[in-house]
Amino acid sequence: MERTLTAFAGDLWIATGDEGEVRAALRAMGDEAQNILLFDDATGRQVDIDLRGPAVEESRGRGRPKLGVQPREVTLLPRHWDWLTAQPGGASATLRRLVEEARKTSAATPSPRAAMDAAYHFLTAMAGDRPNYEAAMRALFAKDADLFTSLSQDWPSGVRDHGRALAAPAFAG
Repeated sequence: MERTLTAFAGDLWIATGDEGEVRAALRAMGDEAQNILLFDDATGRQVDIDLRGPAVEESRGRGRPKLGVQPREVTLLPRHWDWLTAQPGGASATLRRLVEEARKTSAATPSPRAAMDAAYHFLTAMAGDRPNYEAAMRALFAKDADLFTSLSQDWPSGVRDHGRALAAPAFAG
């Protein structure tokens, strides 16, 4: 699943979408795209992307392709290993399947804590100097949606609305 990004020029919301969509929107802006702040919606953290486009793949030589597999150590109890080895495809295939299922589930419904963190990181960058910021953050972490909404009311609409959207799952849990 590709990450969703949101771009701002000052307090003005520019675009939200996957990396390709946001890249296209920023390219269309030309030189004005130099002063853009870009955020990963899952984490609320500021990110950078290469506006030149996707990297060109190098041609491969003969032989098996490199899959990027790196062995790592996993510590399990003997009963866990017994169960894993009894699964179709073996331990590695079963672990990959379980991890992918968990990733899909967590991506579909962000945890309240992840939503709080994302809203906090985004709002610290975009509204950290706004009136009521600190009180709004206390309301966010106290899961007081009404107070958070009230305290953020006077912020610029793009910043306010995106911050509220990121925070919404925190109040649902």
